[in-house]
Amino acid sequence: MALLALVPWFTGSVFHFHIAIMVCLGAMAAAGLATIAWVGQLSLAHGAFVGIGAYTCVLLVTRLDMPFLVGLPAAAVFSGAVAYIIGTPLLRLRGVYFVLITFALNELFRLVMLEFPSVSGGSSGIAGIPKISLFGWELRDQSQVYVFTLLMLAAVMALLWTIRRGPLGRWFSAVEENMALAESSGIPTARTQNMAFVIGSGIAGFTGAIMAHYIGFISPVTFAFQLSVSYVIILVVGGRLALAGPLVGALFLVPLPEFLRSAQEYQHIIYGVVLIIVLRFLPAGLTALPGKLSQWRRSGE
Repeated sequence: MALLALVPWFTGSVFHFHIAIMVCLGAMAAAGLATIAWVGQLSLAHGAFVGIGAYTCVLLVTRLDMPFLVGLPAAAVFSGAVAYIIGTPLLRLRGVYFVLITFALNELFRLVMLEFPSVSGGSSGIAGIPKISLFGWELRDQSQVYVFTLLMLAAVMALLWTIRRGPLGRWFSAVEENMALAESSGIPTARTQNMAFVIGSGIAGFTGAIMAHYIGFISPVTFAFQLSVSYVIILVVGGRLALAGPLVGALFLVPLPEFLRSAQEYQHIIYGVVLIIVLRFLPAGLTALPGKLSQWRRSGE
């Protein structure tokens, strides 16, 4: 992982720096989704929470002249607060019902943003968003943005590692494994699921704030249903329950469309075939590949 992170500096290519930044952003957002998956839920509203964080930070910076370092944590907190308000009733739903209601929420967010152009810019969006600024120092060079994004990804992964190894992580695992048994063991399952939803959505909002200021443009279409699906695919391909799943999935899937650009006519077909192959032979995700290779080697012997 460390060697792959250094690739953009070895090549010095602006394109490689851009891909690396997008990998970090994809891994961060998928890490938030992983937290929700750890309690046995799958949200299709993750793109909406990325959008809530993006709009929160952008409006604070552009309308209220707040510094980016105030807007960034505010985006995470506000996204988490929205998740807490809607999560309390919605997390009573399980399985396909929760998936469907989160899909509806993602579409509702997009439509509401389109109906309030004074806030979201409507279909025209908000352009000319200031670049990331740290204590008055603007990150203009892509290599600087990459360092910042990499550090933020490391912080998010450290948070997930801390949760996974602590008592909260054990609660998450118990709820995902058997909710009825966890409840009978004294674990507050409803509160545990809501906590995971709040943490995951807060991470999504945090990612959205960085994404908005890096790209420099956002609109309601940016956070449509397709964005939520892409995060689900990153997580599932990387490994839904593995700590490194979001990172591995982003490393594999985010650069893939760019490298298939030369075969643009067949890009989506190739992309689909790759996904089917991965999910067919590695249902636990790419993080299970070393174990599978070891198993195949032993069976061959």
